[in-house]
Amino acid sequence: MKAVTVAALALALVACSGGEGGVTSGGCSGYCGDTATALSVVEVKQILSQAVAEAGARSAAATIAVVDRSGNPLAVFRMNGADAALTTDGGRGVTGGLDNVSVVPSALGALSKAITGAYLSSEGNAFSSRTASQIIQLHFYPGEDGQPGGPLFGVQFSQLPCSDLNARLVTGTRPSPGPHRAPLGLAGDAGGLPLYKGGVPVGGIGVLADGIYGIDRNLRDRDIDLDELIALAGSAGFEAPIDRRADRITVDGKPLRFSDALPSDLVSNPAAAPDFDTLVDGTLGTRLSVRGYMDSGDSAIVAGTAFGQPASGVRPAGGVFAALDGFALVDAADANRFPPIAGSALTAAEVQQVLASALAVANRARAQIRRPLGTPARVTISVVDIDGAILGLVRSRDAPVFGIDVSLQKARTAVLFSSPAAAGDFSGLTASYLGGGTVTISDYTDALRVFLGQPAALADGAYAYSNRAIGNLSRPYFPDGVNGSANGPLSKPIAEWSPFSTGLQLDLVHDAIIKHVTYVLGGGSDVNAGECTTPVRSRLANGIQVFPGSMPIYRGGTLVGAVGVSGDGVDQDDMVAFLGLHEAALALGTGLSHAPGAMRADQLVPQGVRLRYVQCPQAPYYASDAQNVCDGK
Repeated sequence: MKAVTVAALALALVACSGGEGGVTSGGCSGYCGDTATALSVVEVKQILSQAVAEAGARSAAATIAVVDRSGNPLAVFRMNGADAALTTDGGRGVTGGLDNVSVVPSALGALSKAITGAYLSSEGNAFSSRTASQIIQLHFYPGEDGQPGGPLFGVQFSQLPCSDLNARLVTGTRPSPGPHRAPLGLAGDAGGLPLYKGGVPVGGIGVLADGIYGIDRNLRDRDIDLDELIALAGSAGFEAPIDRRADRITVDGKPLRFSDALPSDLVSNPAAAPDFDTLVDGTLGTRLSVRGYMDSGDSAIVAGTAFGQPASGVRPAGGVFAALDGFALVDAADANRFPPIAGSALTAAEVQQVLASALAVANRARAQIRRPLGTPARVTISVVDIDGAILGLVRSRDAPVFGIDVSLQKARTAVLFSSPAAAGDFSGLTASYLGGGTVTISDYTDALRVFLGQPAALADGAYAYSNRAIGNLSRPYFPDGVNGSANGPLSKPIAEWSPFSTGLQLDLVHDAIIKHVTYVLGGGSDVNAGECTTPVRSRLANGIQVFPGSMPIYRGGTLVGAVGVSGDGVDQDDMVAFLGLHEAALALGTGLSHAPGAMRADQLVPQGVRLRYVQCPQAPYYASDAQNVCDGK
């Protein structure tokens, strides 16, 4: 632990050497946020005014949302003439799932875009909703046939309004501790940008002006995107540091995209934007109160919370995690929401050790998606019981916020598919599409059984599934990226597939999303926390996830829980989960272990193609040249 602490102190010495928004170097590596930094009311108004001025200069009308890094809505503003509703469009001509839906309020799209910019970013990386578009599509890069799916394929269905982890509005408390829910999950439509102050991420701006909530399927050109241009103007003075932006970061050797809009494309001068109070508010548009996110009639503009401080819902952890520079999720009373507790077959000490060992692995691992080079991986780690109940959660310093909900989704997905209860959980569930048609969830169980040649799959607990293995089965091509091949059994066929209509992952939560949208529109009751499926079962309480980063936990060949990791590259997430469990088992000596080799899903070879269980990066440590660190474990 001393080595971890020394490394952390060394990084802290250079962490806050500079970094005004828009300069070359962010200067921050996770420690600048130790000084409370947040958006003020005056700054939120400035952001709105700058965005409205650009929209007006383009004779456009926009809905604009600003959130803090915890997802608190600080303001939602709709210009006169802006579309009240959006139309989803995955760009593939699909009608099904959530594709080609035209009843969702534009405010929800703007909020999801703003949350996407805020949640995907950190002091070490600045990602946007355009970045999200790139990493969730059929191929990575989009449009390059024969390439596997995006590295975060499926992440759009996280941060859901039905999640039992995401915080929701409590009457009379805005802002409040987060992380808060995103009404439509994460957005892949350009127009969501992170906001920074002095290299510290403080929130996000989301804009919807063109009426389409879609995706960029062509990376071979530079878009002139109205939503993104208006968001860029709004972010002036709060820009992400240049060397932290996605286009300075590579995944699989391919640079990511941040924004196709450039300051030179703007037709307004953000510095000359009028004062919001005297010219904009009530003249060119209206501040909105969004049901479920603000109290009825509460359209006030509020200041954000400083992330990493108790009011944000995330602050430094105590106990064993303090020595590992860990962070905890806390409630309004500053109480740890998810301290290590005992489960049905795991002791509190075992849960704590798995979390601590995984965090220690992350601390010595070289990050994939962060700058400066040599920075440790920053992740969130969740451990769950065999029924999906949360047994403990801990975060690295400055880990992206999106990984909180996703780490839990991953852990629950691994335990669900590895248990003998999955088929029963799916039985009786349906999804009813707005455009007509009902999907029976158990059809996916039947398809999986045929595909694997395992008549009792998901009911016998015979195999241990990691998220990487489940992801193999959830792509519209199997093997992943091989055009012309049939779909995996948990995916829609390619003719019916889009990022808004994926298969099992969406269908499990589809009706809950629609129920929430109906509530926001003024009808019925809101979806309850943990009601991502009905009836409510904790294994499905925030939906499933289908990209790597989880491991089921066993003792003597018996499933006892799972660990999920999210926040860095998917191979890094895999490694932290895999080695964290392995090293915890060695430290404990209580019989805790990985699944026996004969039970792991990589023993399955459907269609002549072996499933994958874990993939760890080569030479993964920033202070060591060790390679193949996961072999033989």
